[in-house]
Amino acid sequence: MHPTEAEEKFQRGLAQFNRGEFFEAHETWEEIWLASPESEKAFLQGIIQVSAAFHHYSRSNHKGACSLLQAGLKKLENFPNTHRGCKIEALRASVRIWIEALSSGGDPGRAKIPRIVLGAPGNVDERG
Repeated sequence: MHPTEAEEKFQRGLAQFNRGEFFEAHETWEEIWLASPESEKAFLQGIIQVSAAFHHYSRSNHKGACSLLQAGLKKLENFPNTHRGCKIEALRASVRIWIEALSSGGDPGRAKIPRIVLGAPGNVDERG
């Protein structure tokens, strides 16, 4: 896959995620994950798992969502606070809150699903 095409797909996945199209974002990122160098695969797998988690959450599968959030967070923990223009620490912080809430039977609610914003301070915004 040409690097320009991979970057376009990465950006498309971000837009899909931010619109709440979690299954679609997962599918888009998976296309580039397959062709990515090893150094990038764990990052992509981490955001794919986070996206899949929110797809499960939207289908009322809170246990599956929590499990995938844990797996995605584990992958994302190995990356710096900012990666590929995304301030990953803000996403990780939001995922930690979700894991804690879902693990204890809570439900932060759809309005609290994070968005991933490139390069802006506070790159994870709340929906709403």
